[in-house]
Amino acid sequence: MIKRHISKIAFLKDFGRQMRFITGPRQTGKTTIAKEFLKGQNCLKLYYNWDDRKTRDRYIADYHFFVEELYNIKPLEVKRWLCMDEIHKYPEWKNVLKDFFDSFGEENGFIVTGSARLDMMRRSGDSLAGRYFTFRLNPVTLRELTDKPFNEPPADADDWIMEKLDHPIYKKKELSALLRFSGFPEPLLSASDRFYNKWRTDYIDRLIREDMRDLTRVQELENIATLMYLLPSKITSPLSINSLTSDIKCSFATVSNYLKVMELGYLIFRISPYSKKIARSLTKEKKVYFFDWTRINDSGAQFENYIAVELKTLLELWTDAGIGTFDLHFIRDRDGKETDFLILRDREPWLMVEAKLSSSTIDYHHRKNRNTLGGISFVQVVRQENIAEKREDGLYQMSASRFFA
Repeated sequence: MIKRHISKIAFLKDFGRQMRFITGPRQTGKTTIAKEFLKGQNCLKLYYNWDDRKTRDRYIADYHFFVEELYNIKPLEVKRWLCMDEIHKYPEWKNVLKDFFDSFGEENGFIVTGSARLDMMRRSGDSLAGRYFTFRLNPVTLRELTDKPFNEPPADADDWIMEKLDHPIYKKKELSALLRFSGFPEPLLSASDRFYNKWRTDYIDRLIREDMRDLTRVQELENIATLMYLLPSKITSPLSINSLTSDIKCSFATVSNYLKVMELGYLIFRISPYSKKIARSLTKEKKVYFFDWTRINDSGAQFENYIAVELKTLLELWTDAGIGTFDLHFIRDRDGKETDFLILRDREPWLMVEAKLSSSTIDYHHRKNRNTLGGISFVQVVRQENIAEKREDGLYQMSASRFFA
């Protein structure tokens, strides 16, 4: 089993009595993490799957159906923990959780897991305000796959990169597995092309036909499937929604809604161009990436997509751990020149990252952007192996198998 970093963060005592919402794409291991934690607390009997008809029937018969089991448990620590898996599929689930928490949350911990609808409902009118913290689980990272511990970043990005330069570790085999089989645990651990090919087809079919059916009208599902076919060729460049409207013959507003549905379903995510004027950045075209980078055939675009997921996951871990607020953007200057990624720490530029397949010179526009942003560090992350070098102060080039390990 792959040890996920979020499991070391989500259940820290520092986060008090708040419920722990664990959200993320299908089949990334949310239920596994919850069950493993419950098992370690001797509370596995307090796992309830609301997809199971028996759980719903028990609730209908008795609003606090778990009380007898709750007090028959002798936890390893003082606190008992319960998991309400997929409860967001039950009508009025927020009121149900509010009742559970207000009645039992002072002495007991609650874990709530789910994906698309949980995240969507969580963002809408919130009767649970102040009662939960959200933790995001993404596909497996290289550091998780190699069983490396979760590390907090130093204040200076330059120090963070230098730590990697000081430790000559390359995880070539593991990186190749991630790029080949994705970061989803089942196909990754199987390391089988047959299994992966079958899993990949079934995953999208279930996601579109089940999760997205709850988020949009049934007749629109085919248009979303068409978008799934078109988007891989749009990776690496700002996404023009206008170009998509002609491809699928829908209005701008309709295509925009489809993309939002795909985001809520954790098929894709988007990042915005950086601008000191926030309103200006929101009006510009965003870049789109898949959570499953293996859906992209072009090797350069696939590698950039992989780096986008690695960075997104890392920044969300740091943010969810309470270290600070980390955001991911890209830079596009007036001449149309781009730097693939910009990391903000507490809304201030912290690190620039460029994705390349092989070692090369650092382009002038990256240096220019770096100077404009106050001389922050820049690292060119390459697919080519055995690369780790400091070009000059604040400018680095490093293999992905070392940078993310």
